[in-house]
Amino acid sequence: MPASEEAAATARRTTAPIRSLLLRRKGVLGKLAAWSAAESAQTFLGGYCVARSLDDGFLKGSPATGLLWLAGAAVVILLGAPVVRGIFAQLPHLTEPLRDDLVRGSVVRALRSAAAAGRGEDTTAVSRLTSQTEIARDSFAGLVLAARSFVFVAVGALAGLVSLAPRFLLVVLPPLVLGLALFTASLRPMARAQHRYLDADEAVGRRAEVTRTALRDLVACGAQEATAAQNRRAVEEAAAAQRVLARWAAVRTLSVATAGQLPVFLLLAATPWLLRHGVTAGAMVGALTYVLQSLLPALHTLMAVLGAAGARLFVVLDRLTRPLPAAPPPSALPPAAPSAGPRRTGRASAALELRRVRAAYGPGARAVLDDLELTVERGEHLAVVGPSGIGKSTLLHAMAGLLTPEQGEVRLFGRAIGARRPPELAALRVLLPQEAYVFTGSLRDNLCYLRPGAGRSDVDGAVDALALRPLVDRVGGLDRTLTPDTLSLGERQLIALGRAHLASAPLLLLDEATCHLDPVAEATAEHALRARPGTLVVVAHRLSSALRADRVLVLDGTRARCGTHAELLERSALYRDLMGHWGEAER
Repeated sequence: MPASEEAAATARRTTAPIRSLLLRRKGVLGKLAAWSAAESAQTFLGGYCVARSLDDGFLKGSPATGLLWLAGAAVVILLGAPVVRGIFAQLPHLTEPLRDDLVRGSVVRALRSAAAAGRGEDTTAVSRLTSQTEIARDSFAGLVLAARSFVFVAVGALAGLVSLAPRFLLVVLPPLVLGLALFTASLRPMARAQHRYLDADEAVGRRAEVTRTALRDLVACGAQEATAAQNRRAVEEAAAAQRVLARWAAVRTLSVATAGQLPVFLLLAATPWLLRHGVTAGAMVGALTYVLQSLLPALHTLMAVLGAAGARLFVVLDRLTRPLPAAPPPSALPPAAPSAGPRRTGRASAALELRRVRAAYGPGARAVLDDLELTVERGEHLAVVGPSGIGKSTLLHAMAGLLTPEQGEVRLFGRAIGARRPPELAALRVLLPQEAYVFTGSLRDNLCYLRPGAGRSDVDGAVDALALRPLVDRVGGLDRTLTPDTLSLGERQLIALGRAHLASAPLLLLDEATCHLDPVAEATAEHALRARPGTLVVVAHRLSSALRADRVLVLDGTRARCGTHAELLERSALYRDLMGHWGEAER
């Protein structure tokens, strides 16, 4: 769909609740127009009485007549109070039904979203039901008041100018029309700028929340720099959006000056010409009264409300009326992979794909991953080996989405990892670093950290699979509160491995997560994690992990080789050296 047609469709959808409301409230609109017509009469009489007090009273030497006309103007002002009361009495009959409609629609949307298969928790439902509907109601009320006031005040003021001297229209109308046209042309880009600013502001809030809640894990995974870079980009986008919004605010100020203040200047400049063509001094003062006391305040209010409340109303209605996204196709989430059997091939079945990935520790640094191509199939067990500092941890951080490569793409279950939102990414992969994180709480709570709803049988199964029963007995049971400082590094890793075993994520990434375990416990843990449904990638602490894997990836700093243990013994000198040194160490 072309951009213009899409924008028109969005405008129709966004304004549909207001159009429907106005069609249902014709009686209220009629009463509001009647009270507003009284406001037009009040505007007309205000300037007309001032003009007559001068021309028929004070300038003719009749102060009594002048005072009588001024008294009439005062009476008109006093009669404005019941007019305002009548207008505000009708306003709730428009604003409250709009809020009720929006609340009803938000409830329906939240229920449908919650019932849709494959959808996560809708964290914006409460905001839509409370603050966003209140913003829409208040903005709509301000818009109705400002638009109604300007229209009827302008009718009264222009009628008064014509009654005093039709030539006034030649001076007042052109800048008024020009300013209104300029402001009208800026409304749509101003709304887009407001939309961009609100999106950017929300993005900063989301980044702050993600950083706050995942701070310990970010530190544990060494992802501080990547997270800081994402946070900086979000803040920079919010600042840029605010600068654009400020520029459009300047356009609004120019529009107010053109439509409201330029007529005053032109009236004063044209005074000699008007007086030569029969315009009286009282008519000149009356014209200035219409412009300064009526048109300019109403115009300023209209533009201020349209530029701020109007833009907020458009943005909020766009969100409240946005249709529910289609349910994700079954292929969007990866099916559980078998725990055994032949390895599947083909990119369509890949759990992980790295396409020409390049990554370094910093700008200008030598790349630790350069032009890396790798496909890890679903259900596969891959071991990553190589000398210390060669880039194994960097590779796992890129696989987990914690590090953005300088070039290339990482795809997780058929979709670019950067296109996945953090909650979706967290549901698909688990990364275990060397330093295991254990918090003060029961052992059961620690094991269920990534799957709070795990049942008793699932927890017992993980305990048995990973041989955690001695640890359970030592700490006094699954429900006994742990004191992390009393646990050894190996015990902490066993708890983290049990947590990964219980997790429902179909991809496990272990970054030397067994380095503090003895060889028997390490083998037990890898066998247990390999047996669960899903894909396993292990940065090997001992090369015995490579013997247990389906394939092995060897990183040597210049190129990467991937294959089975037997294939790499033939093709990779580094792998032969590593296996030889390890064998000697084991002996």
